[in-house]
Amino acid sequence: MGTACLLTRPAHAALPVPAGDMLAFRMVRQGSEIGRHTVAFARQGDVTTVRITVDAVVKFLSIPIVRYTHRAVETWQGARLAGLAAETDKNGDREWAKAELGDQGLVVTGSKTARYVAPVGAIPTSYWDKKMLDGRMISLEDGVLLAPKVAELRTDTIRLASGREIAANHYNLSGAFDVDLWYDATNTWAGMAMTVKDGSEVRYERL
Repeated sequence: MGTACLLTRPAHAALPVPAGDMLAFRMVRQGSEIGRHTVAFARQGDVTTVRITVDAVVKFLSIPIVRYTHRAVETWQGARLAGLAAETDKNGDREWAKAELGDQGLVVTGSKTARYVAPVGAIPTSYWDKKMLDGRMISLEDGVLLAPKVAELRTDTIRLASGREIAANHYNLSGAFDVDLWYDATNTWAGMAMTVKDGSEVRYERL
């Protein structure tokens, strides 16, 4: 995936679908892999279905102390988000988000929000589409509409899971949630870092 590039087919040019229709990352904490995050793309006509799978386990003395699972499906009609369904389990605490395109626009519901119509251009927090940084964001965990502060930082050299290093543009999101994101020269999602509750950092290394 280190050489992933954007597809140039006209029907899908507006969506940054990577070569091979897949993005995959290993999640690393304190030098050890704790899980995987994958994003799989399937296309039929002008409909693109995106399936997101995240599984992570943190252990102490071989005993699991943190479990995180996340499943989401996004449906895109051309370059427009037409629907989503997501479920998240954080140590047994379950959250969810749903959205469906209707006459009013994209109607969103979630475990921590009342029903609302999303602003035009709002994108889920699934990170694979860099356009997410340009406006409001829909939390894929609980459906809440987010507006984090986005700061474009320097170009960094980041490590892939293979050990190879690449140049990537660095962005910091703060306020509504805190995360660092990297996108490579093709604007393909290349990495992520976040600080978790115990103060440790989890980094994503692209496979």
